[in-house]
Amino acid sequence: MSQSPIELKGSSFTLSVLHLRSEEPKLIKKALQDKVSQAPDFLKNAPVVINIADLTAKADLYSIHKAIVSVGLRIVGVSGCTDPLLRKKVNDAGLPVLNEGKSHKPAEIQSEPVRVITESVTTSEPEFNYRKTRIINTPVRSGQRIYAPNSDLIVTNNVSAGAELLADGNIHIYGVMRGRALAGASGDTESRIYCIHLQAELVSIAGEYWLSDQIPSEFLGKAAKLRLVDNRLNIENLI
Repeated sequence: MSQSPIELKGSSFTLSVLHLRSEEPKLIKKALQDKVSQAPDFLKNAPVVINIADLTAKADLYSIHKAIVSVGLRIVGVSGCTDPLLRKKVNDAGLPVLNEGKSHKPAEIQSEPVRVITESVTTSEPEFNYRKTRIINTPVRSGQRIYAPNSDLIVTNNVSAGAELLADGNIHIYGVMRGRALAGASGDTESRIYCIHLQAELVSIAGEYWLSDQIPSEFLGKAAKLRLVDNRLNIENLI
């Protein structure tokens, strides 16, 4: 018997969830353009789930879909869809309706029609058990991307601007950090970033991120540690 050309398996992913606070496509597009311009490499062609829990049945999902795709994001599903009429519109648009695995109450925001939140959209809680560590002793050059799946990442050298560090666990940098550091890449909110000399372009833990101009200036060039507190990034002195 010949082997099947396909194999269907279950898996889990952490995706960015776009919570819509407005039904106006132009406002949504403008807000997303501002977000993408802040971190183009981070958000370019990013797969997202749109949460429409705050929309009414009058929402023009076709125009909203078009506005989101026009800025370079890729919609892979819709969550928060409880209204039967909205659900029909979603089905007519050919988009899958997703049930989120755990409930998140996003923080209140003002004067923004959208907010990007990273959260799990699977039906089971992922297990985080990091038993190994990837160690990089050489400099990480611009354009390099180092990923430590299911483990922590330790870099004992400098990280250049334009370089990217990713780990499903913690990230430790024992040199000058000028690139991007993304810890908790699989959604582990307990992950942390430790850095001896912080000058990063971007820091992120479980999808919550700061760009360089959002990092408090008093920590630039200093030894610092970052973690999530109430699902928001928090920074403290390391020494």
